[in-house]
Amino acid sequence: MEPKLTCDPKSCWEIYDTKKHRKAMEDVCGRYRDFLSRCKTEREVVAWGQNILKAKGFSEDFSSDLVMRDHRGKTLFFARKGKRPLSDGIRLIGSHADSPRVDFKQHPLYEECEVGLAKTHYYGGIKKYQWFSRPLALHGVIAKTNGETVHISIGDDPVDPVFVIADLLPHLSQKQNEQKVSEAFEAEKMNIYLGHAPAEEKKEADEKDDDSTDRIKRNILQLLNKKYGIVEEDLYSAEIQAVPAGPAREVGLDTSMIGSYGQDDRICVFTSMEAFLESPEPEYTQVVIFWDKEEIGSDGSTGAQSLFFEYCMEDLIDAWEPETKFRNVMNKTRALSSDVHSALDPDYQEVHEKLNASRLGYGPVFCKFTGHRGKYGANDAHAEYVAWLRRILNEAGVPWQMAELGRVDLGGGGTVAKYLAIYGMNIIDFGPGILSMHSPFEISSKMDVYATVLAYKVFLKN
Repeated sequence: MEPKLTCDPKSCWEIYDTKKHRKAMEDVCGRYRDFLSRCKTEREVVAWGQNILKAKGFSEDFSSDLVMRDHRGKTLFFARKGKRPLSDGIRLIGSHADSPRVDFKQHPLYEECEVGLAKTHYYGGIKKYQWFSRPLALHGVIAKTNGETVHISIGDDPVDPVFVIADLLPHLSQKQNEQKVSEAFEAEKMNIYLGHAPAEEKKEADEKDDDSTDRIKRNILQLLNKKYGIVEEDLYSAEIQAVPAGPAREVGLDTSMIGSYGQDDRICVFTSMEAFLESPEPEYTQVVIFWDKEEIGSDGSTGAQSLFFEYCMEDLIDAWEPETKFRNVMNKTRALSSDVHSALDPDYQEVHEKLNASRLGYGPVFCKFTGHRGKYGANDAHAEYVAWLRRILNEAGVPWQMAELGRVDLGGGGTVAKYLAIYGMNIIDFGPGILSMHSPFEISSKMDVYATVLAYKVFLKN
């Protein structure tokens, strides 16, 4: 039989055109939408993962075959023991649980023009204008000096109020219209509207050392104190994030797409968890990790540049195979940096090089290298590893595509891959393509969600 000389990728909608596959796809995507609607911060993602794993018998006892460990409530490591020894390497999938957002500053509250507001500092690569005049929810934690941690979630329950960063009306924005987008929307003007009603006037018998001015700010503090038992100073030790309010939604008349905040990179968090749970009794030990801080360079103690992964693996080796050396395990490890890719945008095709662009609905995307311009700051996966991955997916009949992020002098980006590559393991970026990446409402294909789960399952089992 003559080999097929050309490469002609098919849409997942053609490949999985059966009732069985369509039902399985809808089941997975229903769970995915629920996950996106409930998990809007890295802390909420980690708590979600812990609850699932605990119910499946995972524990922090590293002498067991099912282990898990979190770090600061923002990063999660979990592993399932394989039939082969650790010295033969592991199968590793790493994704990140953080997403671009708007954070409260540590001294946020003030009052101006009869409105109570909060100062903010954006996190990650955002287009600032996309965050104006849209409903926002507040999620996060406030740590008190007595050791108590208060969890905040306001704006996603239908009975909750929402919050907003107001925009300038078009009648008065002539000067703004003439500016560059990067200059027209100032970060210091991304202040969140918290309230408008003043506190009631204090009676003479009440405390007299409270400032009688800033009554709107004082009313906001009274409401926070009544609901959460906090005072203004507690906000110095708070992590409060403003995120788009509302649930994940189906998109399109045919409901073929999913729209939601945070799909970069929670689509990979979800699909890797789904694949892991459906891949018991593995040949090689399976490890999945959810990191924090990827959107700002993977720095800090909970980012991929920290030693958390290394510490967990050392403890795993000590418990399971103490005679094995960490470096030997890493050298034989095969890994996926599971991060999203930029799908070809029908309205902005000129920023892509179409021959090497990914398409929505054609399955998860291999990105052999990231970085920018001349591949600076990139992990560049080895050809032999790419060939192995092609083989196992082709044999399983799972669709995939190969692409890079935009035109050579226009595109670029970074992932956690290069921070894992330093250990000597084989690793490549592999995840579904999405549209409107880093926006408050990103778009994915239901079929890509489904195909990514299947692809990760094949990887974990091989």
